[in-house]
Amino acid sequence: MARPRLFRSLVVLSLIAAPLTVATSTAEAAPLQSGGVVNFGCANSGKFHCLGKAVRSPKGNGPLVVSTPVGYGPAEIQAAYNLGGLHANGRTVAIVDAQDAPTAEADLAKFRSARGLSPCTTANGCFKKVNQNGAASPLPAPDYGWAEEISLDLDAVSATCPDCHILLVEADSPDTDPLMTAVDTAAATPGVVAISNSYGGSEDSTILAADAHLNHPGIAVTASSGDSGYGVSWPASSPYVTAVGGTTLKKSTTAARGWTETTWSGSGSGCSTLEAKPSWQHDTGCAKRTVADVSAVADPATGLGVYDTYNSCGSSSWCDFLLSLGLAQGADGWVQVGGTSLSSPVIASVYALAGNSVTSGSYPYAHTSGLYDVTSGSNGSCGGTYLCTAGAGYDGPTGLGTPNGTSGF
Repeated sequence: MARPRLFRSLVVLSLIAAPLTVATSTAEAAPLQSGGVVNFGCANSGKFHCLGKAVRSPKGNGPLVVSTPVGYGPAEIQAAYNLGGLHANGRTVAIVDAQDAPTAEADLAKFRSARGLSPCTTANGCFKKVNQNGAASPLPAPDYGWAEEISLDLDAVSATCPDCHILLVEADSPDTDPLMTAVDTAAATPGVVAISNSYGGSEDSTILAADAHLNHPGIAVTASSGDSGYGVSWPASSPYVTAVGGTTLKKSTTAARGWTETTWSGSGSGCSTLEAKPSWQHDTGCAKRTVADVSAVADPATGLGVYDTYNSCGSSSWCDFLLSLGLAQGADGWVQVGGTSLSSPVIASVYALAGNSVTSGSYPYAHTSGLYDVTSGSNGSCGGTYLCTAGAGYDGPTGLGTPNGTSGF
């Protein structure tokens, strides 16, 4: 009598493990709604951690992986930030991350094909992957979590600036020296006009010396402000970067813009304890460097649909089930993602579309008319000040605001 009962149990389990599909249009994919988010499982043996989050599966503690495009795509990102019809004319956005993503180019191809974008490949000169020293090999050891981060970054650039070329520079580990070597490599590569850094770590005595690696006049260097709410991380606190906070971005039938934005509660912000205040920053409630400068969508609930297939269990219904429970690492299809890991490459791509020669994070401060002011929401407790509470004009969580075209960048 035990065998039929076991058979029924296996049938039920197989039904539960069957991949979830969502009926969405690749042009107008509606974001999934979920009860929570899960952090990317990036290797955290180094000083820095990646700042990406995914919508969590209702089955367990893993990401909600589906077989069709989900979340916002190029149409929504470009419409929300008034970027439609703009071109980068071959300018390159560099993505700096740690570890290797073995399926990065193949996954990027799937994302772009599904979203109706032209191919961006090594063969056609649009995409290039190198190690921290600029060579095609040897590449760093692969990591499932950092591969998710890399997919997010590549897809965010593609969604924001479809004709941008993309340089992926993979550091050997999530530590200061490898990552800063990778930034220098990106800056030395012809054609690179913007460098995105979707990682962060706590401020300590080593960051002041490392700041020099972020100082590349003429190139926009962006850094995620953090995903844990009020509080400062580096390299976002460096005076040589554009620190990028995060918002919740929603469609609206009443707002003239067609969209509304509020502070995403996870967005990092605050007053640095070590970094000097740059000359172009004029807020009076922080004597040192204030984070952030600008912002863009980061809430996973209104996030980007990303395609990633590098995982620890293969490509099967059983693998999808293990991923949903958090018992396997990585992803196996479409995942809706967010975090300031999303907003940083979005802003880097807007800089590339603008094509201006910029110095550190100063340009938006002199061109605030090119930004949508975000005036509501909070990311924590700071006595109700602008350092953690959005309001008219500059504030910590969203900076000067979000892109309204490219004139602010």
